[in-house]
Amino acid sequence: MTAPTSRYRRALALPAGMALATALAFLPGVNASAATGTPAASADGPTLSYVVNVRPGHAVSARVQQAIAEAGGSVVVAYDRIGVIVAHSANPGFAQRIRSVRGVDSAGATRNAPLPAQSTTDMGTPRTLSAGEAAQVTAADGQDPLEPLQWDLPAIKADKAHEKTLGSRDVTVAVIDTGVDDTHPDIAPNFDRAASANCVSGKPDTTDGAWRPSASESPHGTHVAGEIAAAKNGVGVTGVAPGVKVAGIKVANPDGYFYTEAVVCGFVWAAEHHVDVTNNSYYTDPWYFNCTTDPDQKALVDAVTRASRYAERKGAVNVAAAGNESYDLASDSITDPVSPNDGTPSDRVIDPHECYDIPTQLPGVVTVAATGAKGLKSSFSNYGLGVIDIAAPGGDSTAYQKPEPPATSGLILGPLPGGKWGYMAGTSMATPHVAGVAALIKSTHPHASAALVKALLYAEANPTPCTDPYDINGDGKVDAVCEGSKNHNGFYGRGTADALAAVTR
Repeated sequence: MTAPTSRYRRALALPAGMALATALAFLPGVNASAATGTPAASADGPTLSYVVNVRPGHAVSARVQQAIAEAGGSVVVAYDRIGVIVAHSANPGFAQRIRSVRGVDSAGATRNAPLPAQSTTDMGTPRTLSAGEAAQVTAADGQDPLEPLQWDLPAIKADKAHEKTLGSRDVTVAVIDTGVDDTHPDIAPNFDRAASANCVSGKPDTTDGAWRPSASESPHGTHVAGEIAAAKNGVGVTGVAPGVKVAGIKVANPDGYFYTEAVVCGFVWAAEHHVDVTNNSYYTDPWYFNCTTDPDQKALVDAVTRASRYAERKGAVNVAAAGNESYDLASDSITDPVSPNDGTPSDRVIDPHECYDIPTQLPGVVTVAATGAKGLKSSFSNYGLGVIDIAAPGGDSTAYQKPEPPATSGLILGPLPGGKWGYMAGTSMATPHVAGVAALIKSTHPHASAALVKALLYAEANPTPCTDPYDINGDGKVDAVCEGSKNHNGFYGRGTADALAAVTR
């Protein structure tokens, strides 16, 4: 793989001492038919994975599955309810041939690297909280031991919200990510095993513990899960919604790629298991932006769109990270230097109105920008008027935005696998704050539809005016330009998420 630091779109590299925030993953779906076909066409290329999009329903799917076999492919799984088929083939002309089959809306390769994926790469390491640092923290009555270091909770009034409610056990947030360590003492009390799975292959694996990251895999999903629902149990940190349940849907493979088939499986699994909120702190590999003018990339957009819309129709609010490259996602053009990240990337100039970061820019998805300890847009956070829906704490370099004592780091503290805690930053970390607030809204309004939860999320946000001029490092140069009004702008969307309003209005 190339450009490892850029691949995880929600992960970032910050100045001196700032930890990387990496992340993404997807888990398996249910109510899907599985089949295999004996390839009839010659196989003279690397075996790749494909998505084939057809009209929902079994009849068309069954006919296309036969065509897939005749074209030299084998079906991994067919999600008939949304009309997405996942297939493998070593036929270089597979996608082109399948696109000509009657009933096929679109088809394309989900990757450039052959199956299995290539070697593991470094995804960035969070800064682990030392025992000495933990021992110096003095918690007030009612606080978990490390809560004084969590400047992000009062930033969205979560500490005040917890005086009203911790959230409902009837609400589940699914972390579609790199996997969740459900044995962690801060996560175990609230973990929903029934709604957890491994979707890496595109087909759900519910083997016990399949949703956990291995020792060599990213801790990202565990950190995200803890930010949402770390239990208020006298241990470690406190989540935004410490009374709700959290599930792990693993969609990142061992190399850290979030491929389309895994993401589709993750959304379908969440939908079929009645998840209330999904957290998506990643972008779908291998393209940072998927251009609908390209037949392969169009198929990926179609597949993930169908899956995310299905989850929303089933009641889930889908929340996604805006990204960490300080891109203006509302601009006329962006230079994307990292795609495809599993092949040979080039500096391609794209139009973000036609080439989409998925699932971030898909219809209905809540797009989240990050803020730092001073409440300003994080130095790395993407932005854009009409693209950003809401903002929340994601951390920033302590040199740029230093928190008030007793907090010492401008990053976000959360659980790490193996019973540890550590600091990470990124829009990956902002997104679970919004997912947690959405979970509190659902707890307060248990019969609210996904559309109503989103409407309340935006209406109850704290309006945050543009930062103008925005010179985050103080060097006298404008680092980004914010457009829009106090109630709706490119840096903060409708404003900063408000947990207290979520439980009182």
